Amino acid sequence: MDNLDKKILAYIQENGRISLTELSDKVGLSISPCQRRLKQLEEDGVISGYRAEVNPERIGLNFSAIVFVKMKNNSGDNIREFEQALMDIPEIIQAQSLLGDPDFILHIVTQDMKSFQQLYDRRLTQLPHITGITSTLVMKNIIPLRAMPI
Repeated sequence: MDNLDKKILAYIQENGRISLTELSDKVGLSISPCQRRLKQLEEDGVISGYRAEVNPERIGLNFSAIVFVKMKNNSGDNIREFEQALMDIPEIIQAQSLLGDPDFILHIVTQDMKSFQQLYDRRLTQLPHITGITSTLVMKNIIPLRAMPI
């Protein structure tokens, strides 16, 4: 990856809907070479997809929580079963496996505290192979998901 590829990545992170013409102008390439580079970045998996950023509050998701999960046993089968169970909970917008204690961190959005409590009681506490769950509430999102530092 050279500096032109990095420029392309920086611009498309800033505006995923940028036209190929505008992108090629900004990075100083003609359209065909710019398109080839962009396609190669996609094929190499450097660009893993395109999506719209949705403001959760505008769609009624006004409550955010971070949930920490400890596992009973970190065997491969237990972890796979736990991770698969997470896929069925759409309120979990991000889940990460951690080195150390706790084992997992879950980022959750819901409509309000009541809906979070219901999710917690009915789904989260029923996740397989867990020994404990703790949560903390998000007061304010200081740095939303942002572009990779290229």
